[in-house]
Amino acid sequence: MTHKHAGASLGGRLRSFAATATIAMTLGCGNASAATVVKWLHVELDPKSVAVWEEIAKDYEAKHPDVDVQLQFLENEAFKAKLPTLLQSNDVPDFFYSWGGGVLEEQSKTGALKDLTSVFDADGGKLRQAYNSSAIDSLSFDGKVWAFPYRVSLVSFFYNKALFAKANVKAEDIKSWDDFQNAVKKIKQAGIVPIAGGGGEKWPIHFYYSYLIMRDGGQAVFDAARKGEGKGFMDPAIIKAGEQLAAFGKLEPFQAGYLGATWPQALGVFGDGKAAMILGFDNTEANQRKNAGDGKGLSADNIGRFAFPVVEGGAGKATDTLGGINGWALTKNASKEAVDFAAFLTSKENEQKMAAAGMILPVATGADSAVKDPLLADSAKQLSTSTWHQNFFDQTLGAAVGRVVNDVSVEIVSGQMTPEEGAQQIQDAFELR
Repeated sequence: MTHKHAGASLGGRLRSFAATATIAMTLGCGNASAATVVKWLHVELDPKSVAVWEEIAKDYEAKHPDVDVQLQFLENEAFKAKLPTLLQSNDVPDFFYSWGGGVLEEQSKTGALKDLTSVFDADGGKLRQAYNSSAIDSLSFDGKVWAFPYRVSLVSFFYNKALFAKANVKAEDIKSWDDFQNAVKKIKQAGIVPIAGGGGEKWPIHFYYSYLIMRDGGQAVFDAARKGEGKGFMDPAIIKAGEQLAAFGKLEPFQAGYLGATWPQALGVFGDGKAAMILGFDNTEANQRKNAGDGKGLSADNIGRFAFPVVEGGAGKATDTLGGINGWALTKNASKEAVDFAAFLTSKENEQKMAAAGMILPVATGADSAVKDPLLADSAKQLSTSTWHQNFFDQTLGAAVGRVVNDVSVEIVSGQMTPEEGAQQIQDAFELR
């Protein structure tokens, strides 16, 4: 995703970010004579969101007049390209935006990050209790915490209520994978395309494979595979997930031409009412509007949502969830003030403020009550009871292995590869990484 800098319209005091002056800007919040500067590096381009952050920073500075919080912006792709160098430079930020997963894990091994475990364990684990435990777990490696949880996203099914009614399908009856497949068959029999798929970009299809692996094997199987333990990605549960994905593909659940469709095109198919369902992010309702042919899409009251179904007999739980997990990683020499501000930024009160503004699905305990939008609130409610929130497989496993997972997902569902061949390709890529 490509972002453009939006900071110039935000007001306030702008100064250049020395190491990357041509692509980054720094926004100070006002305490120029403060004894301690906290440099906060982000990729947010929405002026409304940054304005909320400015307000939070000013609130903190008012309580801590010896601290100067400075917001520093880097465009998304530049951020990814420049961060490794930046972490070793004199302009290193105190904390920065993280997508978690394999990149954060690799950063934790370089010595560039501050180990936050003792911070989270202090005062009887007060900070551990301040966030959903699954969010902390997603940002932890080798038993150590490497980032403050900030926001989470959830992959689930969204459906067109009118088309479900036409096919006489009830979403509340879809609990198991068999229930789901029966619903797909019933929708097809009604002359309706069951699901909008974005096979051209591949990663949208990996959601199906990932969820089936989670439902069949549970956390133990996936964790063992990504650590290179046991049978790895050749585990019987992972092969079974591939078999289920292949059988699902034979139902021909997606629109014609889905193998060449981009994600925006898939959202458009759903938004135009040409498919009954889409497996997507929590912001699907807003994004289907943007990509619909008329720019309006389905009305919000015509869209429902349900969780990815369980696999009967599988080790996974209905409360295991898949999606993104974002946080704020602290650099190794970050001050105690920077750590304190990161905790303040992600506190229940401030997460509620950001949730109410429609910026995030929060991870602070109890903050989900501030989410206003009904569909987002429903996602937040599900996340609040998550027993295992798994970051996207293609991020957790790193770019090289993740790319193979995405490729394999499409080839299995389209019948171009057997489940065994797919699992072997992932295992081979994992061993070569």
